Amino acid sequence: MAPVPPGVRLLVSFNRDQWYRALTFSLTFLLYTSFHLSRKPISIVKSELHKNCSSVSEQATNPSGSQLPALQSLHADVDCSWKPFDKSNYKQLLGAMDYSFLCAYAVGMYLSGIIGERLPIRLYLTVGMLTSGLFTCLFGLGYIYNIHNLGFYIFVQVANGLVQTTGWPSVVTCIGNWFGKGRRGLIMGLWNSHTSVGNILGSLIAGYWVSSNWGLSFIVPGLIIAAMGVVCFLFLIEHPNDLKSMYAQNTSPGKRVKSWNGVNGHTEVYLQYKHNKLQEHYSYDDRESYDTELLLPQDSTRVPVQSVMVVKNESEPSAISFMGALRIPGVIEFSLCLLFAKLVSYTFLFWLPLYITKAAHLDAKKAGDLSTLFDVGGIVGGILAGVISDKLGKRATTCAVMLLLAAPTLYGFSMISEFGLGPTIVMLLVCGGLVNGPYALITTAVSADLGTHKSLKGNARALSTVTAIIDGTGSVGAALGPLLAGVLSAGGWSRVFYMLMTADFFALLLLLRLVTKELTSTKPRPVSAAELKEH
Repeated sequence: MAPVPPGVRLLVSFNRDQWYRALTFSLTFLLYTSFHLSRKPISIVKSELHKNCSSVSEQATNPSGSQLPALQSLHADVDCSWKPFDKSNYKQLLGAMDYSFLCAYAVGMYLSGIIGERLPIRLYLTVGMLTSGLFTCLFGLGYIYNIHNLGFYIFVQVANGLVQTTGWPSVVTCIGNWFGKGRRGLIMGLWNSHTSVGNILGSLIAGYWVSSNWGLSFIVPGLIIAAMGVVCFLFLIEHPNDLKSMYAQNTSPGKRVKSWNGVNGHTEVYLQYKHNKLQEHYSYDDRESYDTELLLPQDSTRVPVQSVMVVKNESEPSAISFMGALRIPGVIEFSLCLLFAKLVSYTFLFWLPLYITKAAHLDAKKAGDLSTLFDVGGIVGGILAGVISDKLGKRATTCAVMLLLAAPTLYGFSMISEFGLGPTIVMLLVCGGLVNGPYALITTAVSADLGTHKSLKGNARALSTVTAIIDGTGSVGAALGPLLAGVLSAGGWSRVFYMLMTADFFALLLLLRLVTKELTSTKPRPVSAAELKEH
């Protein structure tokens, strides 16, 4: 008999629960990758919307500085026909589009977590992805159908911002349900790289069509997120308990797995709790869930048939209120810290390609490709933040150190026009890691930690609300950053970077109390056996 191939032995070495965990990890990763993939095109297309208008002004001016009206009019019809972004206040108009999306996202996020806890996550996320795909495609159709109404683009941005809020609380809740606290920083650091992967793919896809047909820069990502919405509907498993109930329903007396007859001629089954012995009275804290497992005897012993009735002496935990979530220790500090951290991150997300275009004098496609290095650095920064915080058991301190190092890096990045290509690449990678590291850690591992805080007494339904509060508050900063960048950049890009460094300082300041508490605590971080098992 031939030996079993090593690859097959590796595959069968994993049990069913591990395969489902891997499926959930990969699927939620791809789902939220598609969310960020669909947000990125606007930053790539910005430099194209006004590119022709700027070049027309230069071409229509002769060496003596006089204008050639006829030539200017001709080029305005051919090359500079895209309105309303052909005026001198184009930065403010582009900033208003960013602000409309992010403001709607921030407002909607507070409601999304509360709604998400009360609806099936799979259906809620599917509807959000399909509608987000629709509105992303609508923005691109503005190019196809030659729409020049600013109100149309503002409406699409607001609507898209609202429906995109279905994503984050849903995927964090799913990943939190499947993975425990033991290595949460590492796991979520790896998982949160979907943000940067989505930005990179969005930049590459949008950049491919930006110079020839920027409408496709939106339509293709819109179709991708809609397709992933269908995949979500077909395959997403919200909680491990859903599988247990499915297997319990599918296991019937008629199935010939291994059966035996009771004294009355009926097939006998035996119900046993997975984590606890059957007791007359038991409390919620003594077990992780109410779920039961269908176990068949391992021998041929006949068990008399008896009716087994399981009674829950406590109702399932109710969804937490908004104020109840705010009272969880650390929620307010991390939420406000994320406001400033996300302000910095989203300013880069929406304005970095345009800044590179103006400062390094590159075309839209090259600037978009170069900006992906910032996201590559973000992947490394997020993973490092997770690993270090797991090792030290100090989430706030890890964030504070990275915020402290980010300030001088931002100052150096403001002088990108004086660098060559090599130093610019290094600055993009380092800056991406230090800016996105704290942002990634707070939105994933910290949110999951706070959403399963011991004060909640095991109420897992609080995770979605806590995640929405933290990310919703951060989204206020995400809305303000690009708006302020659009206003301040009119007076020079140096003003934008001073604003970013100030925001970075405030984010660090808000964590000082938690950092002091962590550093003065003499107790090591406990890691229980239950945590290592990752339930």
